[in-house]
Amino acid sequence: MTRHLLIAGAAIAALSLAACGQPADQSATAPAESVVPDANPAATIPTPADETAAPDFARLAAQSDMLEIQSSQLAVERAQDAEVKSFAQMMIEAHTKTTQDLKTAIDASGQAITLPTAASEEVMEEVNDLREEDVAEFDKEYINLQVDTHQKALNLMQRYAADGDTPGLQAFAAATAPAIQQHLDQAKAIQDRLANAR
Repeated sequence: MTRHLLIAGAAIAALSLAACGQPADQSATAPAESVVPDANPAATIPTPADETAAPDFARLAAQSDMLEIQSSQLAVERAQDAEVKSFAQMMIEAHTKTTQDLKTAIDASGQAITLPTAASEEVMEEVNDLREEDVAEFDKEYINLQVDTHQKALNLMQRYAADGDTPGLQAFAAATAPAIQQHLDQAKAIQDRLANAR
């Protein structure tokens, strides 16, 4: 009888140890699992505006066009390089059309959005900085601005096309993104050429 009690006691002790060991194993893996949500890079990227909301998207797109047009008007007047001057003229025409296409998309969507009619303070600062550039540096600085602005515009269009809140404006963003990518590629090619020429 005593022998049976000893065997039973040993079995209970073994089961208790196994049960106690189970939470220890789980807690050892818990920290690794809890790190996963914090590893989301999107959560660490600050955004100045909700670019997936139609009014913010439309405002940012319109301001981007204004920067392209106004800086390119300066380049048509001041650029020394023939390719830079030609690119600037193309930007004026392309972004005037993009602004009109944006207005058409807004009207078709039924959204009550009024586009800005004047350039923002940030746009005016960029244009004024470019206006003050020395003639010898103007072409390079204009193209640098084009690369930067087109990259931001491309990011904006791609983000809204994927996550925007208004289907009609999503279609506009999706249709506009390839043209902006083409402009960006052209600007980068000119940028490389100007850099290698020095």
